[in-house]
Amino acid sequence: MSLLRRDVGLISAGAILGASLIFGQMVMADNPERQANRPDIPLNELRAFSEIFGRIKNNYVEPVDDKELLQNAIRGMLTGLDPHSTYLDIDDFKNLREGTSGEFGGLGIEVTMEDGFVRVVSPIDDTPAAKAGLQAGDLIIRLGETPVKGMSLRDAVDVMRGKPGTDLDLTIIRDGEDKPLNVTLTRAVITVKSVRSRTLAPGYGYVRISTFQQHTGENLNKAIETLKKDNDGQLNGLVLDLRNNPGGLLNAAVDVSDSFIKKGMIVYTDGRIPDSKQEFVAKPHDLLNGAPIVVLVNGGSASASEIVAGALQDHKRAVILGSKTFGKGSVQTVMPLTDSTAVKMTTARYYTPSGRSIQAEGIEPDITVDRVNVTTSETAAFEPLREQDLSKHLENGNADAAKDKANSKTTAKDDDAPLAVTDYALSEALNLLKGIYILQK
Repeated sequence: MSLLRRDVGLISAGAILGASLIFGQMVMADNPERQANRPDIPLNELRAFSEIFGRIKNNYVEPVDDKELLQNAIRGMLTGLDPHSTYLDIDDFKNLREGTSGEFGGLGIEVTMEDGFVRVVSPIDDTPAAKAGLQAGDLIIRLGETPVKGMSLRDAVDVMRGKPGTDLDLTIIRDGEDKPLNVTLTRAVITVKSVRSRTLAPGYGYVRISTFQQHTGENLNKAIETLKKDNDGQLNGLVLDLRNNPGGLLNAAVDVSDSFIKKGMIVYTDGRIPDSKQEFVAKPHDLLNGAPIVVLVNGGSASASEIVAGALQDHKRAVILGSKTFGKGSVQTVMPLTDSTAVKMTTARYYTPSGRSIQAEGIEPDITVDRVNVTTSETAAFEPLREQDLSKHLENGNADAAKDKANSKTTAKDDDAPLAVTDYALSEALNLLKGIYILQK
């Protein structure tokens, strides 16, 4: 190609491309079956592509490498389809593998491109972005001194990645703020721990899934077993926190859903090719033995998070609490081209067990809890009178009455902030769990 192009310039590129197409038609014409199945070839558009390719080679202000031009053309074909299809070169493919394995470098935010700007899908737990207070829905308009408008998503991500310990200034627009916000983040090696857990109250567990990775399902099982051991072998209820979880691997979402659903459909996918039509069915096992579940979601809950929330909601296995989810209901398949490059292409939509498509719709929570800030009230000037404060009141008759009276006067330490203050939605989820358990009991 390069020798011919230097000799005959623009004509060579068009001639070579045209000759190959004509030759292909002639070969396929010999086989009627193949001829019938052959897609129409857009000759006029391919001639236009060849024309533009040649003009760039001859007239662009600086020399451009053939490989770079063709990779840009491939990337443009894919990114023009939807926000999630893309060409993965060596660096992109490596980053994708790192992301699903759980360790990579950067700021710790899942982003997408929207109207020429970078939209934060969600910050990742315990990363510079989360610690700096970035929120799902924030719109990044500047990276350092560089405007984001006009940049590709790949270019923006390349700027955000960098050597750990270096700073990057972000200018963001946030709903409810009357002016842009300036935030400085220090890049770090991002190690994502997919599953975290703790006991909220005796008998009530909490599991936080920050992203869906290869081992999320088995890590969830271990976390619940640990919670059971810490609570005399049984849980009365569980809060499953999927807030600001941008998704991840489809199989991991199926594994998590299967941990709580005994039978029936978990999710199914449907697309144009046979391989995109899949059904995932639950196995007869429930880690909680029917104990109630409350799932926390918000606008940063996307993709695999919505699969889990939708499956548990359709099976009436959990109450979904929070705000409407992101609405990414499509499946991306990574198709390796070489050992170091691949195509990530949207090949299907996924549907909840009842047949709902979440694409651009999201999951509506059963109970809506808006983002609010709760503060403790100032201590009253005096405590209201109770029966025990009245002169000559009758004693309770209980031997422990005096002890109970003394305990009623104790107050929490200043550093023990109520759960409703630190995380209002989680506090509401715990209260709901307790109510469901009491009614079931």
